Amino acid sequence: MKDGPNISRIAALIGDAARADVLTALMTDRALTATELAEIAGVTKQTMSAHLSKLLDAGLVSVDQQGRHRYFRLADDDVAGLLESLMGVAFRAGAVRLVSSPREPALRRARVCYDHLAGELGVMAYEALLRSGALEMSREELRLGSSGALWFRRLGIDTDAAARQRRTFCRPCMDWSERRYHLAGSLGAALLSRLHDLKWARRGETSRVLRFTPRGQDAFLQLFRSGPVVTPHAHPRIRSVHSPR
Repeated sequence: MKDGPNISRIAALIGDAARADVLTALMTDRALTATELAEIAGVTKQTMSAHLSKLLDAGLVSVDQQGRHRYFRLADDDVAGLLESLMGVAFRAGAVRLVSSPREPALRRARVCYDHLAGELGVMAYEALLRSGALEMSREELRLGSSGALWFRRLGIDTDAAARQRRTFCRPCMDWSERRYHLAGSLGAALLSRLHDLKWARRGETSRVLRFTPRGQDAFLQLFRSGPVVTPHAHPRIRSVHSPR
């Protein structure tokens, strides 16, 4: 008798090409219908229904019913973390399908990893927050630094509200293109949401690419390139952050 989780079943489910396309598409944190997913995966709606049934049974996706329509999304951020890790392994192994694609530089620059910022700009933000002490690692656990709550509050992010969510508050997530970490968890999601609220960036309708406006990118780079300052009276540009007009 073999004890422990049956990882071969999960691996086999993810390993199917059509199901892998489904899971990758849902990494945008957008709920999609079976018809939309069938088009993305290049299979019939009937075939997609069978794939989705298996993914639901395994707890890899969830479904919301609204009237006659069913909308599918990833089950939780643990599944998203697993997929991002697999993407990192695939990238290092050379299993990349975006060779010479015009989307590749944009994906590497900034993209959505489930519900947080990834890519070059995501890594830049995470490393700047660590350098400044707004975030710190303690016994291999990521947490807010002593002035971290103040810094995030000045940006318009309520860290207490993020901490109350039923999920990991903040954790490092390995970035498949940069091979370094970006910020995940409810705090990472709150940061990405704030970028949208400020109209600094918007996500694509059918892609994980996150597109910054020119002013939004300038503001982001100014905020993170030299590292956030978290002393009580410094850095007035954080104290009052407004949407670019």
